Amino acid sequence: MEPIKKDNKYFKAKRKVAEIKKFYTGLIKYIIVISFLAGINYYSNEWRYAWFLWAALGWGIGLFFQGIKAFNWNPIYGKDWEERKIKEFMDKDSDNDSPI
Repeated sequence: MEPIKKDNKYFKAKRKVAEIKKFYTGLIKYIIVISFLAGINYYSNEWRYAWFLWAALGWGIGLFFQGIKAFNWNPIYGKDWEERKIKEFMDKDSDNDSPI
């Protein structure tokens, strides 16, 4: 049973690293593209209407939620909330299965 747990931990960690890598790749793309759009915006109308901010806002919101997912940041439930709840329900379920 021990090798299975090690493999499970390995794949879980590998998946986590992939999520973080995806976030940082998206962040770099965001910085490059938004900078390019800001440059186009400046040369086309010299900030009279900063239309590139709409793209920055929309993409930034998506990137924010991707970061929350990648780094498991959840201010509402706190750290390890999901695992504690799973354990709680499993304990309740095992108590209900007892013959007493």
